Amino acid sequence: MTEGDAARPAGGRTVAEAIRDAIVHGEFVPNQRLVEADLSAQFAASRASVRSALLELTNEGLVERVQNRGARVRAVSLAEAVEISEVRMVLEGLCAAKAAERITAEEIGEFTTIGTDMRAAVASGDLLGYSRLNQTLHRRLREISGQHTASRVLERLRAQNVRHQFKLAMHPGRPSVSLPEHLAIIDAVCAHDPDAAERAARAHLRSVIDALREVHEAGPPVRGL
Repeated sequence: MTEGDAARPAGGRTVAEAIRDAIVHGEFVPNQRLVEADLSAQFAASRASVRSALLELTNEGLVERVQNRGARVRAVSLAEAVEISEVRMVLEGLCAAKAAERITAEEIGEFTTIGTDMRAAVASGDLLGYSRLNQTLHRRLREISGQHTASRVLERLRAQNVRHQFKLAMHPGRPSVSLPEHLAIIDAVCAHDPDAAERAARAHLRSVIDALREVHEAGPPVRGL
């Protein structure tokens, strides 16, 4: 096995990508210790590769180092989750505006389908399906926007905030509130209206911030996905 192979566990992902995915999907929960030996065995990677991956994820804000205790998954407080959403509000608005300028006829068809599927998921009470469609919509907005710098920042922020976002998506009644917000973004982008798209994206994130506070007051954090 070469050094490059050791840095890539099964599936072709780097060790950092594999650990990041595990955090994002709830396999590793906030404040959980990340033991190098265990991670090395789990991802079939060298200790050096794991150590390098943990350093990379620490720089991203997903992992933190605790003196004399090693690494652990960093817990994001409500206050920080709100700050992250405030930054997202600006960048998501930018990406929505850019997407409205660049979207093609084929992509308009794709967005129309996403909107239809979102309506169906909310109507049937399919919260997980709606959550997946939510993620797809925001990802495609970033991709179509062509704003690569904003996209990279948003992807990092999304990873840091994923557990708050999941709890929010599962909160009773939240999808029926966010659905018209998402549809407004879709309509504005598909109409090639950058100003309306940016306003709709910002309005959605303001709603997210309000809902984060409400959900935090409603009960303890979700422990698993």
